[in-house]
Amino acid sequence: MLLVQSERNALLASLSAVVGVVERRHTLPILSNLLLEKKGSKLTLLATDLELQVSTQLDVQAGEDFAITIAARKLFDIVRALPDSAKVKLDSKDSQVVVSAGKSRFTLQTLPAADFPRVETGAGLGEVIRLPQKTLKRLLQLVQFAMASQDIRYYLNGMLLVLDGKQLRVVATDGHRLSYAETELEAEAEPREVIIPRKTVVELSKLLGDVDDPVELRIGTNQVTITLPGTELVTKVVDGKFPDYQRVIPASQPRHLKANRQSVMQALQRAAILSNEKFRGVRLVMSENTLGIVCNNNEQEEAADEIEVSYNGDPLDVGFNVTYLLDGLGAVNTDEITLSLGDANSSMLLTSEGEAGFKYVVMPMRI
Repeated sequence: MLLVQSERNALLASLSAVVGVVERRHTLPILSNLLLEKKGSKLTLLATDLELQVSTQLDVQAGEDFAITIAARKLFDIVRALPDSAKVKLDSKDSQVVVSAGKSRFTLQTLPAADFPRVETGAGLGEVIRLPQKTLKRLLQLVQFAMASQDIRYYLNGMLLVLDGKQLRVVATDGHRLSYAETELEAEAEPREVIIPRKTVVELSKLLGDVDDPVELRIGTNQVTITLPGTELVTKVVDGKFPDYQRVIPASQPRHLKANRQSVMQALQRAAILSNEKFRGVRLVMSENTLGIVCNNNEQEEAADEIEVSYNGDPLDVGFNVTYLLDGLGAVNTDEITLSLGDANSSMLLTSEGEAGFKYVVMPMRI
């Protein structure tokens, strides 16, 4: 029986939107599967890992209404391997699905749709917050690199989302550095504060486009629903107390260094070649209108570089993790950046006039 007929590129785009949610290893075999549910001319594809659920819709031709589950990665890999111009057909045969295009045929096992778990939606959600996709995408780009990964302090393995009046703030930290960004909303929103899991942030970043089309957020006490045209994400939130980011961001630092972002990045990249592979330390040596960059390693090798900057403060020699500095500089799109510092034992604040709502704090290290 014919289930679905679709253009290869349209089906691949829908599969790409949901397949990232599917874990490669699961204790529940059905969580390796994708739920395909057809009603009329709409085919819904849904994937979940019980924490995050992503669904998307696709217009398809022919076939009766149905609901099945099928191995997500296998179906994705099959469709991706087909020619661009292919027309893909899915036919049911006993407890299997036959995927065919031209003379290519693939027979896959299915599991009952009734056994597929869904994340319950709608409980305690707040009002709808709308903003352009490109605005939210940019906010995520400015902070997501600072999220922790597999930290025992589970509340760091994600991103803090704060609604405060007409302000939307996002914050991420791994305990060694902190990234903060904010934007203005069109309408005031009820104050809310939740931690969104790392995986949700990564998958959402892939789905958001550099477009003015809206994205809608509804934030509940233990769940966030994010809606894009044709696609919906439902995510549980991390239960925990996020660090007080306002205390971490320095209010006033006496020393300010202004420099060309690309010049600093390139000098750091050159020096990092000879940095210690484990600690990744770099020394920033500041004197009048000069920034020296020095890296050493265990083999007694050294890299030293020097660039012209705008700096009139007292001489300062302070160490940082070079990867953290490069991450922050790489997130910014502007030509000029400002490094604000206290002494050799205080954190550094990276800002840029072109990214007005962005602040990046890096803790020093002894070298």
